[in-house]
Amino acid sequence: MLDHCAFNGDADGLCALQQLRLGGELAADVRLVSGVKRDIDLLRRVQAGPGERVTVLDISFDLNRADAARLLTAGAGLRYFDHHFAGDLPEHPAFEPFIDVAADVCTSLLVDRFLQGSFHRWAVAAAFGDGMPGPARALAEHHGVAQDDLAELEELGLLLNYNAYGDQLADLHFDPVALAAELLPYDDPLAFVRLSPSFALLREGHAADMAAAASLEPWRVGEGASLYRLPSEPWARRVSGVLANQLAARDPQRALGLLSARADGDWTFSLRVPANATLEADAFCRDFATGGGRKRAAGINRLPGLELESFARRLLDSYPHAAP
Repeated sequence: MLDHCAFNGDADGLCALQQLRLGGELAADVRLVSGVKRDIDLLRRVQAGPGERVTVLDISFDLNRADAARLLTAGAGLRYFDHHFAGDLPEHPAFEPFIDVAADVCTSLLVDRFLQGSFHRWAVAAAFGDGMPGPARALAEHHGVAQDDLAELEELGLLLNYNAYGDQLADLHFDPVALAAELLPYDDPLAFVRLSPSFALLREGHAADMAAAASLEPWRVGEGASLYRLPSEPWARRVSGVLANQLAARDPQRALGLLSARADGDWTFSLRVPANATLEADAFCRDFATGGGRKRAAGINRLPGLELESFARRLLDSYPHAAP
């Protein structure tokens, strides 16, 4: 069987891919398709037919619906692991959905469940990287992961996620497909942390970029939300996801929005909301043409610059009070 795999280039997608490869669930010569984190309509780049299988990791079914139908009609098998809003799923004998949109799961946790915990350390790192420290620690405790090891897994997840943010592959330290090849020889993620020069490069790059972001102040502030704005610089595009998670963790009862200037003059947007927010993050973002995500973390891929003031008002109006 010829295997294809389309995966999100962030920590969750990479660690889900790594688990499946280590578990023998993908052919050694699997054809990989990925991109920057916000490049999520990846199935458009996959061509497959009878006798071929496509595995999809951590990209919204709803945003890839037409290409999923195209592949199934062409006779390919389609296996789908994801935790984003999916909408209605097809009933087709060649479609295997492993989709769960609960707020406390990510794609790598779904793969960990599928593989019965065989490579749980990769799932722990992914959950940390995806901004889910609670589920990450719960899984680690279940398997008896030592505290020192847990700190290293947390840093790995953060840095793999950091690498995925940018407008284009040139913004990243590593193309996600190349980074997947760097990860592949390591059964244990801690060996990658301790031995790989690539990990050391990510650590150095992250420290430099976060130092550049240290003086950032909110651009707009409301009773229940804060909105930050980043400049049009590669470092700013790289830190946007990690920074959004860190800023949200500092003030967990308020919504946190982060605008990042694109090189073409438009903007991208990241949103984090409290667990008990009256409006979920994906519900807010899906009102925009390029928006999507999950209940507590979502984003919009493109906002015209002329609409920023009205967008800021809409965000602050949508979260008028801090969560109780």
